[in-house]
Amino acid sequence: MRQLTWQVKISYGIGAFGKDLVYAIVATFYMFYLTDVCKIDPIFTGNLFLFARLFDAVNDPVMGLVVDNTRTRWGKFRPWILLGTILNAVVLVFLFLNPGLEGGRQLTYIAVTYLLWGVTYTLMDIPYWSMIPALTDDEKERDTISVVPRIFASVAWMLIGYFGLPLVERLGRGDQADGFARLGGVIAVVFVICSVVTFFCVKDRGIEQGGAPRQRTSVREMIAVLVKNDQVLVVLALSLLFNLSFQLTNGFAVFYCKYVIGLQDMVSVYLLAAGITQLCGLFGYPFLASWIGRRAVFAASGVFPVLGFAVLLLGMFPANEMWLRGMVFLTGAVINFGIGLSLGLLTVMLADVVDYGEYKLGTRNESILFSTQTFVVKFAGALSGFITGAGLTLIGFVADAVQTPGTVLGIRVIMGGIPIVFTVLYLIIYSRFYRLTGTFLEEVKEALRREA
Repeated sequence: MRQLTWQVKISYGIGAFGKDLVYAIVATFYMFYLTDVCKIDPIFTGNLFLFARLFDAVNDPVMGLVVDNTRTRWGKFRPWILLGTILNAVVLVFLFLNPGLEGGRQLTYIAVTYLLWGVTYTLMDIPYWSMIPALTDDEKERDTISVVPRIFASVAWMLIGYFGLPLVERLGRGDQADGFARLGGVIAVVFVICSVVTFFCVKDRGIEQGGAPRQRTSVREMIAVLVKNDQVLVVLALSLLFNLSFQLTNGFAVFYCKYVIGLQDMVSVYLLAAGITQLCGLFGYPFLASWIGRRAVFAASGVFPVLGFAVLLLGMFPANEMWLRGMVFLTGAVINFGIGLSLGLLTVMLADVVDYGEYKLGTRNESILFSTQTFVVKFAGALSGFITGAGLTLIGFVADAVQTPGTVLGIRVIMGGIPIVFTVLYLIIYSRFYRLTGTFLEEVKEALRREA
């Protein structure tokens, strides 16, 4: 069993900080940037997001296959992390750059840059998360190394959520288009620096052990890995439902605060609470899991968000601004404490699924299995974007205008009601179909230790 130094754990987490700065600004503000800054029809944006992720249905597993079959002196993960980071950072700059095009040319530019952003993010994200099972096989170490990057990622989301719009205003000196372009450039530079740290400071077990290269994985074997490992499908369903709730609420928060609450700056309060309490959930997960067990923690990860989503659905916020800020903060805190628990749980669960795949099928295929999660996360973001775009169109949303009571009700349903449905399904599927807990999980791990 390999023990990891804190230098390795922190260096790995720094990589997550950079890449989630990128994902956070796109997931939280890109829809708002297109509709309210570039004045793009929401239905076009929603369809674009959905199409891009349908493309990823093929792109992501293929990338997982490529990583699994990569053999270099730097390992199979790190070269792709570095290459993907550099390419994605360049595309991010163009994503938020408004070249002054109009009509069809503008829509084409937006579509091409967004599709390229998704492809290049895949190059880096899949090998990054695929490293977890290859870093250590010790259960406690894996719990820690799974949580550390999530903590760094949550800090990135918190910073973007709280400082994002103020930085846009400051950097653009009142011009939001220019502000988003400058902020995108700054984040791109930070992203590259963070990935360089991970590249040089983190090595997987295969490099250190100097073992012989494993047999390459074929496309047919890749499909078998995804179909025959029944727990993969369960975890992917859970990840999809969780990310739909999480990304829909975070991405829609700016619309909710601007048009339901009536104060756009409340989005910073909500997202600050989100970042802080996600960190609390992530820090608390290992201790809660050892104290009350993973099943009880999973139940809490669903119940807390449902309570907060109910407040957003009802939309009953006080008129007094001080109390309003407190209520918005508390609502964001309740939702995102549960989200923090889920982030830790799902990462550990997928690492366990890799072990289960080796136990059942005789192959590990970390990159293939983790590529499916990358696809699910991006697909959930696209589907939440589609729900947002189509929903805004259906409820009669008009950018930068006072909304009708029916439109306000529709915004509340999108922000609170739909995530409640997703979260309830999340709890039901886990309780009915997930098996890698307790004595069965111990049997799987013990069998692998005997074979090692």
